[in-house]
Amino acid sequence: MLRKPFRGLLALLLGLSLSGQPLAAGYQDLDRIVAVVDANVIVQSELDAEVRQVLLQLQEKGGPAPPRRVLEEQVLERLVVQQLQLAAAENAGIKLSDDMLAEAVQNLARNNNMSISELRAVLEQEGVSFNQFREGIRQQLIIKRLIQKEVARQIQVSDREVESFLQRQDAGADDTLYHLKHILIAVPDGASPQVVQAARAEIEGLMGRAREGVRFAGLAMQHSDGQHALEGGDLGWRRREQIPTIFNDLVSRMQPGEVAGPVRSASGFHIIQLTEKRGGERVVVTQTHARHILIRPNEITADQDARQRLERLKQRIEDGDDFGNLARSHSDDEGSAIRGGDLGWVNPGDTVPAFEAAMAALSPGEISAPFRSDFGWHIVQVLERRRHDSTEEVKQAEARKVLQERKLEEETELYLRRLRDEAFVEIRLEDSLL
Repeated sequence: MLRKPFRGLLALLLGLSLSGQPLAAGYQDLDRIVAVVDANVIVQSELDAEVRQVLLQLQEKGGPAPPRRVLEEQVLERLVVQQLQLAAAENAGIKLSDDMLAEAVQNLARNNNMSISELRAVLEQEGVSFNQFREGIRQQLIIKRLIQKEVARQIQVSDREVESFLQRQDAGADDTLYHLKHILIAVPDGASPQVVQAARAEIEGLMGRAREGVRFAGLAMQHSDGQHALEGGDLGWRRREQIPTIFNDLVSRMQPGEVAGPVRSASGFHIIQLTEKRGGERVVVTQTHARHILIRPNEITADQDARQRLERLKQRIEDGDDFGNLARSHSDDEGSAIRGGDLGWVNPGDTVPAFEAAMAALSPGEISAPFRSDFGWHIVQVLERRRHDSTEEVKQAEARKVLQERKLEEETELYLRRLRDEAFVEIRLEDSLL
């Protein structure tokens, strides 16, 4: 059987199914169309497969599933938005090379203490083809790149915002963690007053039902238009500064179990539930002093060429060449290259997962083999490590990151809503066989 954490990840990855085939390609007469998304379609078999994966996730979490029809509607909406993102990525020229996909699969297997052959065997045991699994990963990474390009790169956090954030954080001295759930009733851009009023009436009705004791997670699964609807609206544990801006003041006044709202935003109307809260603790971390060399693939340097260049550079270092001099001459990370590749003291979470994993595997003085991250190919050398009470430093270092993540969440919701509103989408679920 699958290791439990891996099984949950498998269900998530297979949520990115092979939906949205072109109208002229691969359509079978016996497979009903349940949605038309611009020039693409989603068929009943794709919806059924996705529903099975969601039911698997719900089963592992121990939560009840919504009625079959409600679940199909929620899952189909997720597939529609997914297909719109993949189409937007294609139009933007976003692709994932076979080498990068192979590296991602290898990392996934390694992180679950498996070889590729073991991963393939586990997938076959669960009735999942390896090619289907790879395609799910490809789609997930392409969508991640789309959001990075269309949303994340547009987000700006000013020095004034960071300063104000830190002042409020110090004044409040709030290290409390909050576990939140959320329901969104979306309102399209340019909606008529009647549509806005109907959405307001629906959210107020849901808030009333939640306050009467109806299970909030069930209401979220059946009614929410939010990204976490099929997880019962669960936003997980967050510090106050990680909570979306529109809820921030509300949460500090709430008690566990309380429901608050409705709150209006550009996306629609929201209500939230505070399920639990707990006090924060001081942060003592293992810091790593490291330096690296980055080679970015581009039109001139192919992915494999970048890796081979780093292999040659590593060999030169092992033969006696100075790491810092080579970093200044060859690294594409302009910020660190002028310092000989020196990244200074790095806290956990400061770098992307692939980079952090590579550093964690090294002893002081050791140099990694070339590895791939979202930024390109790297080699990294760990210079030294230390245990450090970084409570205040981490708060300062995370301030900009937290503000960026908050804005990213809010802007991603708006971006996906715009994609949905601007597309031609015809839902034919009522004609499908239930």
